[in-house]
Amino acid sequence: MAHAVTEERIRVRYGETDQMGHAYYANYLYWFEQARGAWCRARGWSYKHMEEKGYKIPVVEAHVEYKGEVLYDDVIVVKVWSSEMRRASIRFDYEIINTSTGKVATKGYTWHVLIGTNRKAVTMPPEIKDWLTRDPSQYETVE
Repeated sequence: MAHAVTEERIRVRYGETDQMGHAYYANYLYWFEQARGAWCRARGWSYKHMEEKGYKIPVVEAHVEYKGEVLYDDVIVVKVWSSEMRRASIRFDYEIINTSTGKVATKGYTWHVLIGTNRKAVTMPPEIKDWLTRDPSQYETVE
């Protein structure tokens, strides 16, 4: 069930916009990160749990495609899902829907590599692979 979608609702704050009132382009990556955190928590774990086990999954590639406007005080829904997993990496895909228009405002993806305490890529151990492939309907969301 790694492809199950998690949704994170966000209201765009004034400080997240540029002088033209549009969401500043780099903030989309923060919103992707916030949605990934929600994706993990929906599956009963958090980045903190992974780090306590000695692992991290830093972003090694990011792609953002801007398709529409996001303005101050707009409410957006960031949809996130895992679309691909390899021996030591995972890809997350995103869609940002602007609820005021109902349209997809942004699409993107990020690639992450699992690293150990030595900061080198490692093959995903069974426990981590289990966390990353969980069906969220089978777990309580971690707050």
